[in-house]
Amino acid sequence: MPRIRILPDILANKIAAGEVVERPASVVKELVENALDAGGSRIVIDIENGGRSLIQVADNGIGMSRDDALLALERFATSKLHTDADLGAIQTLGFRGEALPSIAAVAKLTLITREQGSDTGVEVQVEGGKITQVIDTGAAQGTLIRVAQLFFNTPARRKFLKSTGTEMGHVADTVAGMALAYPQVHFKLNHNGKVVKQWPRVSDPIERAADVMAQLGPNDLIKLEARAGDIFLTGVVAKAGITRSTTGGIYLFVNGRRVRDRVMQHALFEGFHGRLMKGQFPLAALFLQLPFDQVDVNVHPTKHEVRFVDQRGVHSLVQQGVAEALGRAERRMWKPFDSGQTERVAAVSEPAGDYAAPTKPSWDPVPPMPPSAPASAALAAPSKPQGVEPIPKSWPRPKPSLSSKPTQEDFWTAQGFADLTVIGQFRGTYIICQDRDDLVLIDQHAAHERIVYEQLAAKDQRVQAQQLLLPETVELGFAEAQMAEQLIAGLSAMGLEIEPFGGTTFVIKSVPILLSDQDVGRIVRELVERSVEIGLGAGLDKILDECRMVMACHHAVRANQRLTDTEIQTLLTQLDRCQNPGHCPHGRPVFVRWTQREIEKAFGRSG
Repeated sequence: MPRIRILPDILANKIAAGEVVERPASVVKELVENALDAGGSRIVIDIENGGRSLIQVADNGIGMSRDDALLALERFATSKLHTDADLGAIQTLGFRGEALPSIAAVAKLTLITREQGSDTGVEVQVEGGKITQVIDTGAAQGTLIRVAQLFFNTPARRKFLKSTGTEMGHVADTVAGMALAYPQVHFKLNHNGKVVKQWPRVSDPIERAADVMAQLGPNDLIKLEARAGDIFLTGVVAKAGITRSTTGGIYLFVNGRRVRDRVMQHALFEGFHGRLMKGQFPLAALFLQLPFDQVDVNVHPTKHEVRFVDQRGVHSLVQQGVAEALGRAERRMWKPFDSGQTERVAAVSEPAGDYAAPTKPSWDPVPPMPPSAPASAALAAPSKPQGVEPIPKSWPRPKPSLSSKPTQEDFWTAQGFADLTVIGQFRGTYIICQDRDDLVLIDQHAAHERIVYEQLAAKDQRVQAQQLLLPETVELGFAEAQMAEQLIAGLSAMGLEIEPFGGTTFVIKSVPILLSDQDVGRIVRELVERSVEIGLGAGLDKILDECRMVMACHHAVRANQRLTDTEIQTLLTQLDRCQNPGHCPHGRPVFVRWTQREIEKAFGRSG
């Protein structure tokens, strides 16, 4: 008797369901994708008991005939693929022909549909993969699919479902993601007969994004748009001060399909480089459009993962697009002081345009000083920053928001940091300033760290170096020595000249003037150790950037360090010359601000 047998269809469908149907949200995803592919402009999702009892999705799309409705319940039956060539350039959300039969194999499914031009519709009832009834019925144009008692015949799967609230949360997130990608479609989500959320059709996708992304306001979002050849990137990112402790606020789409892609996500983080604190993640909705034959969406049964033909190109486009949008918005946030009039800070870089077809989303949419040393040793004169040639005054003067929590009173009335009225210092750490009716607090270490970092990173500036009278040697570990050899040229450009001295020993021949009073051996060891942690896989540019951060941190004035009035003014003047004065290189905010209204409210004075 042969040991190998062909699986019965019902068992094969249950196995397929195990890949496609993970939880109620998986069912919702598949059914809503079908509704969108059918051209539905209004989709209503009804859920009961977190999806255990009922999942129902109704659309007003093109509908199906009686024959098509029956075929749709067969495995590998689809209207979206015809030839081998179609599989290499998939243009629809669904295409495998597995969703309906897989769902029907583990639930009690009812399909009611009527195509355009037909007088009657058809109702098909399926239980555990077997069709039990097919009848003609009255129905509105479109399709309604009701999935009852999910996993009723696979109790092992059913017991692994989480609480009602948890499963409903996954459903809501799934629908929200689709609503984000298709603002021209009206979505309605109900749970146990009550409306959970509605996303009415909108002409401006910024409105939909603001609604979906944690109820942000349109002024909290920065629109981005970038292109490289035939690859287009559009979308929005929230201002750097608005973050989450998880990646739950990141929505990534490829040709209208929501995906979980490490390439795009890593590029997004790189675009925010220097603007995020450790452990914090940005909020973003990114839409990538590229030729269908340049991306493989058929690498996972749930179609969540994709593979790009040109991963490097995609990564570069996303990283640069995000970084440039943030930089552009930050530069535009500074408005010249004009006749004492307050200027409104606009966070959205440009007005949104019209939305395109459903399948192609378009978004027109300083070192620790010795106790006896004066702080002025760490702060250079404003006319010529120590160790770096002066930064041209023609540089853009970005005006960041002075609040990590945006408010309606997000104004900046001074022309620059140097124009703030300095009141004093708090605990030798924070500079207290006044901007008309607002109170501004500046972290002196973070501010100076940003200044030195940008001086070291400026490509058109010459970092002044000092030759050591007696070169200093430093002994490294094997991995650290290997890394040091890779960093020689990059560190030399920063004024730190090192050379191999045999084995794992290196000799330090010159240092940047701004580090001349430091323990350079310790700094070199710290640089290479940190670089080894990052690894060459991250790229030499990223490693050298981390080296600049370490050097800037060593040179920056410290907390609990008293500054004279002249030193404070020098610091503020230099901060005005920075491209990104809002954050230190590690992403911490340089300053915060409280409006008079906020202060009065805290003291119970506001009405």
